[in-house]
Amino acid sequence: METNRRLWLKKIGIGVAGIGLTNFSSFASPFVSENLNNSFENDTNLIFLRSNENPYGPSPLARKAFVDNANISNRYNWDVATQLISDLAKRNSVKDENILLGAGSTEILDLVAKFVSLDKGNYVIADPSYDYWTVTLDNLSLTKNKVPLTSDKKINLQAMLEVVNQDTKLVYICNPNNPTGTISEREALVEFVTKISPNTIVLIDEAYLEFTKQQSLSNLVNDHKNIIIVKTFSKIYGLAGARIGYAIANKTIIDNLANLQSNTNNSVSVLSKLAAIASLKDDKFVSNCYLLNENVRQYTISELKKLNCECISSNTNFIYFSLAKYNKDYFKQLENNNIQGGRIYEEQGKWTRITVGKMGEMIKFIKAIQ
Repeated sequence: METNRRLWLKKIGIGVAGIGLTNFSSFASPFVSENLNNSFENDTNLIFLRSNENPYGPSPLARKAFVDNANISNRYNWDVATQLISDLAKRNSVKDENILLGAGSTEILDLVAKFVSLDKGNYVIADPSYDYWTVTLDNLSLTKNKVPLTSDKKINLQAMLEVVNQDTKLVYICNPNNPTGTISEREALVEFVTKISPNTIVLIDEAYLEFTKQQSLSNLVNDHKNIIIVKTFSKIYGLAGARIGYAIANKTIIDNLANLQSNTNNSVSVLSKLAAIASLKDDKFVSNCYLLNENVRQYTISELKKLNCECISSNTNFIYFSLAKYNKDYFKQLENNNIQGGRIYEEQGKWTRITVGKMGEMIKFIKAIQ
């Protein structure tokens, strides 16, 4: 099943990236290859439900920022970085010194991996969880301690706490968790942090927290100097391709991470920073995306259950469900209908994940697998 899916993705071209850029060819340079140009064309027959992107694109204010400021791309952007950091500090009730920008949250995660690997030891992570970035930890010789989820697919904080020892350099918690969509309650996380040794970094990945009503843990970073909060503009803000994320932490940790960043706060383009500044002002767009996602997610879960697919209650823009009782070749059905979906995360129960797209896309998805 997984082999068929890989062959299909290779056939259709996994690099297709044209969501929202329907007019790319109208301003593409004649020196841009036809293949690259075509890769940015929005193929309306292809439905992207694989990478948890926001199907509604960037906010109107962010799009305007891209267009209006293209002419200053020839200039470095230190002043813009300062403005964005200030805006993010105010948004998260911290000081400017508590913020570090990165090219997506991925760069921040990579910096943390390098930082904690300066001394050898181990790290703790739920299984399954978002672990693509941990290859850096593995390559730098930290030992991985995977902790199974609870029976209802939640992160088992108590079990994670029990495997932490004097050699544990990092505990990673994705909240809400990817791929399961489950959330750890804020009070439980606060309690967890208070029990962890101050010598162990606790990395809280809040990539999907804006799809919930739960408050960030950012206000804890000064009282608990071992906490790092990672946030991104890739998800609800719809700027995945613009690559912009940030860390919130105690000043000492921020300084240590910055020392590992070759050009502190400036790996993000001026246009991405300006789009992020604009996005923070567009609360209406964020609210609309939240409500649309809630409605479409509820519809999709309801229809999946009719197909005997057990679904985990989601706090995100994706759904984790089981194919154990599904009586067709799920990935073949997706392939036949030009839909990019997820993969199998847990063989036992055949658990997979699907992104919540627009209502029309999810209606097509359900029809495709019926």
